[in-house]
Amino acid sequence: MIIDGNFLQTKEWAEVSKKLGHKVYFENDVLMIVKDAKRGRYLEIPGGPLIDWENEEEKSKIFARIREIAKKENCVFVRFRPQLIDTKENRKLLPKYAKPAPFHLYAQNTIIIDLEKSVEDLMASMRRQTRYEVRRVPKVGLEVKKGYTDADFKEFHEIQVETARKKGFIPPTDKELTAYHEVFKSKAVIYKALVGQSVVATGLMIKSGKEVDYFEAASTDLNNKLPGSYGVLWTAIQDAKENGYKRFNLWGVAPPDPKNPGKYLQNHRYSKVTTFKTGFGGEQIDFIPAHDIVINSFRYNITKIIEIARKKWRHLG
Repeated sequence: MIIDGNFLQTKEWAEVSKKLGHKVYFENDVLMIVKDAKRGRYLEIPGGPLIDWENEEEKSKIFARIREIAKKENCVFVRFRPQLIDTKENRKLLPKYAKPAPFHLYAQNTIIIDLEKSVEDLMASMRRQTRYEVRRVPKVGLEVKKGYTDADFKEFHEIQVETARKKGFIPPTDKELTAYHEVFKSKAVIYKALVGQSVVATGLMIKSGKEVDYFEAASTDLNNKLPGSYGVLWTAIQDAKENGYKRFNLWGVAPPDPKNPGKYLQNHRYSKVTTFKTGFGGEQIDFIPAHDIVINSFRYNITKIIEIARKKWRHLG
């Protein structure tokens, strides 16, 4: 399976970033976002840069420009998560002055489903329990609908805020969801599984290039007894296939367990959702972790201490 870029390195994501108040640079097809945080200003390159990593001349010029912009914007560091599969050979392609970041950046570990397979093969690749839940969707009276309106996004936000309160994560703000809706338009779709008029589960899918991404999700207490999340995801996968997309990115799972090859970290915050997502088959893809280019060593070391503590507190590694 060929894994190229997704929406993180597009003009649309640049526009979303601008709407959220960030300064952006988009040069040589490389999106760079200036972000202000309590721990210090930094330059973010999500899912990129998308360059010919084996072309040393091109790589040298682009990273020289990245460092130039970071210094101009008084950034403490540059953080990038390359769209490269994590192998020893690929890690050697990174600039020698880049170091592993203390915190992840955008779906570093994920599951990607090959939509060029037949529907029958996609079903066959599911875990048996997942297949059972998918088939149970119509039997229990669940209906999956798609929404594109302001009201759909507002409803999604309300459900996700409640989900986040119960499960202890930070949801996107109403402003962020509005930006996704306004910029991506019909390529940002809310799927929701309903029983009668009651929402059971819902998800935000973003379409870009050859890929559809399962970007955000939420559910109500009804999802504890009904297969709402299964209905949402399977409907979105089938829609993506029917509309000619090549990949479906399940967007964010727990990283591999270094002590148990083929397994993922069980104490990770994403372990439960990983069990759900791996049930749909697909291939686990581990990109090279986020790396940092240090611009201000003193302030970066303070940032590093804060982020290591934050990562431990949130059970992210």
